Amino acid sequence: MLLDGSGTAPATDRPFDILALLGDRSTLARRPDFHVEEASGQGELADYRRLRRDTFVHEQGLFTGHDLDDRDADPRTVVLVAKDRSQAVVGGVRLGPVDDGPDLGWWAGGRLVVAPGARGPQGIGAALVRAACARAEGEGVLRFDATVQIRNEPLFRRLGWRSVRPTTVADTPHVLMRWPIGRIAAQVASTKSALGPLLAELPAPPGFVGDDGAPVPGTDVIAACDAIVPSMVERDPEWAGWCAVLVNVNDLAAMGASPVGLLDALGARDSAHAALVLAGLTRAARAYGVPVLGGHTQLGVPAALSVTALGRTDRPVPGGGGRPGHAVRLTADLGGGWRAGYRGRQWDSTTRRRTDELRTMTRAVAVARPAAAKDVSMAGTAGTLGMLAEASGCGAVLDVGAVPRPAGASMSDWLTCFPGFAMLTADEPNAPALPAGPATGAVCGELTAGQGVGLRWPDGEITEAVASAVTGMGTA
Repeated sequence: MLLDGSGTAPATDRPFDILALLGDRSTLARRPDFHVEEASGQGELADYRRLRRDTFVHEQGLFTGHDLDDRDADPRTVVLVAKDRSQAVVGGVRLGPVDDGPDLGWWAGGRLVVAPGARGPQGIGAALVRAACARAEGEGVLRFDATVQIRNEPLFRRLGWRSVRPTTVADTPHVLMRWPIGRIAAQVASTKSALGPLLAELPAPPGFVGDDGAPVPGTDVIAACDAIVPSMVERDPEWAGWCAVLVNVNDLAAMGASPVGLLDALGARDSAHAALVLAGLTRAARAYGVPVLGGHTQLGVPAALSVTALGRTDRPVPGGGGRPGHAVRLTADLGGGWRAGYRGRQWDSTTRRRTDELRTMTRAVAVARPAAAKDVSMAGTAGTLGMLAEASGCGAVLDVGAVPRPAGASMSDWLTCFPGFAMLTADEPNAPALPAGPATGAVCGELTAGQGVGLRWPDGEITEAVASAVTGMGTA
């Protein structure tokens, strides 16, 4: 039946336009002349490839016969198409991983085409480029390149792309261009960049500024303190309790200290909520073999949780002990998976480990004694490396292809998430690996002169991840 109940609609292969059926001419008049969406079905893919052949083979003579390549056969390749009001494909672009191997977060866009009759002031080409950039960022891409014909370079520049260098495609001059993706820099800025100005006047002892823990002057005691985000304490209290132990033990571990005990300060709306937090904290303390020495609990207040950890070592490993030329190693527990409700942000491996496994990992820095060490924090691997480099008075380069990574995590998520156990160390290139038992370690970069963190890709290209100092606290 039609909407007015007057009978059966005529058979057609095309979807009905509800606005046309309703006679809403004013809304129809305001409709855009085209829209961009992902190609669906072989028909739209064929239409897109036909446009490419007509343009790149027949019109421009860049290719002979066809312009298809192995990227078209890669199931990971995404095709976006522009469709006019009649749903005809009038343009398209493709994007996807550059390499045939594991997706490292390096994608390229290409084969941007607009039908001759649709070119001009409508801006279909620009819309396709913007859509490709948005899709790449939505997929967690860390490097997004395109080889652009020279005459199209001004368009890409207007859209925010950066020219890298001249290149040649099909014997025709092109320009390699890059879309600036700032996921890592944005995360670092949101979590750590305010620390320097805020903490500048505190009377901190020299040598361990910005470190994971603090040596207590005149003793072999190391003190560390971490608070859990209140929203996490509120919505996931048992996990918050577990993490309060985890982050503090890892802070001690990064300095080569053996944990002695914990003190907790808990605020909760009622006793039931407090009991859940304390259940998680108790379970973690037992798993790590660390006693809870005391603390403070207050009810009838907003959710809050902080834990102070005490450890001992007579030779603390600094976070700022690195020097240019030192090799950077990541040692991480790749077991487990994303914590439910925190996909892409928190990797949970520790709740599945035995006490002896946890102790082996947290003792690894004390055994290996690298020149510098930091456990990966909420700034992620790239941001934490930036903090180690900043405290060491230098910069760093991270080899993306050499980073140990779980099979279930994209590179962009892994470099920006909080892992259960991950330790960044810097030392001489021939220094031994951390004996961290179930954790996986690999040399995946080096400290350099300068500042900030660059990502080095399999083709040798280095892209900027962190432009300068992470915290502004300076060298240790």
